Amino acid sequence: MRAFVVTGPRRSEVAEVRRPAPAPGQVVVDIERVGVCGTDVELFTGDMAYLEQGHAAYPIRLGHEWCGTVSAVGDGVDARWLGRRATGDTMLGCGGCDRCRAGRAYVCEDRFEVGIRGGFPGALAERMAVPASALHALPEAVDEVAGALVEPGGSALRAVQAAALRPGDRVLVLGPGTIGLLTALFLLAHGAEVHVLGLPGPSLGFARVLGAHGAWTADDLPRLPFDAVIDASTSPGLPALALDLVEPGKRVVLIGVSGRPSMIDSREMVLKDITAVGLLGASAGLAGTIERYAAGSVDPRPLVAATVGLGQVGDVLAGWRPPGSGPGPKIHVDPRA
Repeated sequence: MRAFVVTGPRRSEVAEVRRPAPAPGQVVVDIERVGVCGTDVELFTGDMAYLEQGHAAYPIRLGHEWCGTVSAVGDGVDARWLGRRATGDTMLGCGGCDRCRAGRAYVCEDRFEVGIRGGFPGALAERMAVPASALHALPEAVDEVAGALVEPGGSALRAVQAAALRPGDRVLVLGPGTIGLLTALFLLAHGAEVHVLGLPGPSLGFARVLGAHGAWTADDLPRLPFDAVIDASTSPGLPALALDLVEPGKRVVLIGVSGRPSMIDSREMVLKDITAVGLLGASAGLAGTIERYAAGSVDPRPLVAATVGLGQVGDVLAGWRPPGSGPGPKIHVDPRA
């Protein structure tokens, strides 16, 4: 079968690889749609910290935002999965450590991350083998576009839940990328007053199109009392800004990861009685995201600007956007194309 493979920093190819067979406890999924993520870009450019830490090495088969149809099941897997549409968790814990047994497999020290960590092959291929335990069934109301946005949606939903909001609370989201805009959509569905901070450009204007009550740059952000600030950016300076902007006694949620250390003054956190929450991964938010997509309370599909085939993924990772792309930040891949 065909698969997209990163062979080194800024080097890639569409290669013929062995078609997967399901091991015991696994299924094979025929992939229908995959999202290209900022983590994929970092692995492509060589900037991802896992490469230095030994958690990832070339060649890498990317792709962790996906959906498809189960086409084969291994021993011990319920045959009713055959023919079902599904997406899946990225974080695959060892299953035996204290963290896994406590339901925190996403921080297991020996975890695999699909298409990212430990050499587990990702979804930028015609088919992929994954543990059946990682699957989440997709109802008919969640099409392939929304299905491949469940994983980033899970991270956004977790951020909203961590902010501990009441309807009507005012929230500032830092960064109008995919996670930031999905966070804004979940906040709007929760009844929050939503503001987005970003750099000048179309992404900031798109936040208003999606329904944000305010979309601002650092130069024109009004000094409003924010009940929560959610940092969905990759800027090392914004966690400190989040602490400065949030109301005393309220919450800062950190979901973005910068390429270098983010410095904050812990005295400000203490003296303002701020609760700061850091989040890794979407695992605990996947089921809730599917429910909201299926109910129609959150529609993530406008975030997808274009869909390409495997042969164009390298160009997308290098920064290319297809002609005629929409205003959204996300590029999807159809491996069948």
